[in-house]
Formats: sequence, C-alpha cells, structure tokens
Amino acid sequence: MTTTHLRIAISGTYSTGKTTTTEALSIATGIPRTDALTARQITLDLFPGKRFQDLTAGNLLALGLRRLEERIQSEAVQQSGYISDGSVLHEWIYGQARLRVGINPGAPPLTRALTGISGIPAKPFLRQYLSAYGHVVKARAREQYDAFVHLPLESTMDPDGHRPVSEKYRRVSDEMLRAAPAELGIACHVVGGSVRDRLARIIDIFGLPVAVDVDEAIALAGERLRRGQEALAERQLASLPARSTRKARISGRPPHRPLFL
Repeated sequence: MTTTHLRIAISGTYSTGKTTTTEALSIATGIPRTDALTARQITLDLFPGKRFQDLTAGNLLALGLRRLEERIQSEAVQQSGYISDGSVLHEWIYGQARLRVGINPGAPPLTRALTGISGIPAKPFLRQYLSAYGHVVKARAREQYDAFVHLPLESTMDPDGHRPVSEKYRRVSDEMLRAAPAELGIACHVVGGSVRDRLARIIDIFGLPVAVDVDEAIALAGERLRRGQEALAERQLASLPARSTRKARISGRPPHRPLFL
C-alpha cells in the first residue's frame, strides 16, 4: 500500500484542533479530506432555533446518527486514501462520555441537575442503544481506517461562554478516544504541539508526500475555515426571528449560538 492510499483518522475531543489539522494536512499532502457536517450545521437543519446545550437525549441521538451518515457517505466516495476529520467512533464515544458526565455537560449546574434527574428512567435504554451503536461503528472502523492520529488535550477551551461541554467531559472523552484504536487493533499515534509541529510529525510518521509547503497549507486552511464559519453564522442569522436578528446584527454575533461538536 502506498502512503497516498492510507486511510488516516485524526482523533481528538472538543477544541483540540482536529478540523484545522485535517484541513491543513490535506492541503499539504494532496490527500482528500473526509468529514461530516458539524453539530452546529446539523442542529440548524434538524432543530432550528434550538441551542446545542438545550438538545434532549433524543435530539442528541438523532444528531449522532446524522453525523454517522455524513461520515459514511464522505468516506464511501473516496477511491483511494483519505484523511478523516474525526472518525465513526466519535459520536459513540461522545455519547458514552455523556452517560458518565451528564447529558448536558456544558449547561449551568441547576440545568444539569434537573436534566440528570429527569433522564434517570431513560438511562438503561441509552446504555443498550449505545452498546448496539458501538458494535456497528467499531466494525466500520476496523474496515475503514489503517491508522489513527490522536490529538491530545494541551489547553483548556476558549472561555467565550459558548462551549457545550465541560473540561471534565473533555478529559473523559479524550481518554476514551485515545484507548479505542488499541481495542480495535489499529495503530494510534499521539501527536501534539503546534499545527506546524503536528503536520511535520504526521508527514514523517507515514512518509506522506508534500505537495504544498506546510506553512502555506496552514494559512490556506485557516482562510477556508474562516469563510465556512462566516457562512454558517449568516445561515444562523437568517434562521432567527426578525427581532432576534436585529439584536444579533447590532451586537455583532448571533444569540444562543449552537456549537461545533
């Protein structure tokens, strides 16, 4: 198998730089990038007007299934190797982490307490559902990925008040994501540092070709992601009621902004 035929999944929990690293690595090597719609995009499509942190357990299950569908479709069209932004394991592990930490780990304490109490009757079903979901995605991962690259926790989240998870949730999901490839017998390389350091290390580990200078690739990736975020913000503004839209434009940001998963 040549290095351009490798199927590499870039793993990591919230706010570890998966999308930036994957996009820049794809540009630098010329290997296609696969991904799924972000949680913000899916929330906007499936649950317009609803904040991510207010999604119910049922909403989150629907979101996870939609992201799995997106990932499978994105990977299926590739004729050769690819670099995946996340993996089919992510939504399963995020669900397992929510069972441990709480359905809404980024919500205020009172909200977490109330949802925790109201969600007790549903926990046995959720455990069974996630167990079955796990069997499906683990089989898919064994079939699809040649190697994982895990991006570890190296900093706390940006304290902007718009994160749907907690640091405890990030730690729990990070440990589970790091352990999962070994359980499946798939090689996993932990790669940290700056985006430039990450790209240099990943290229070296796998002997990947370099089609575009790494620094140029990072700059191009940043610009692409910025344009994508601006387009999504405009969609969110367009979906708001007229009164909320006026307030959002005055303040310069959409209120109750749902987030990346």
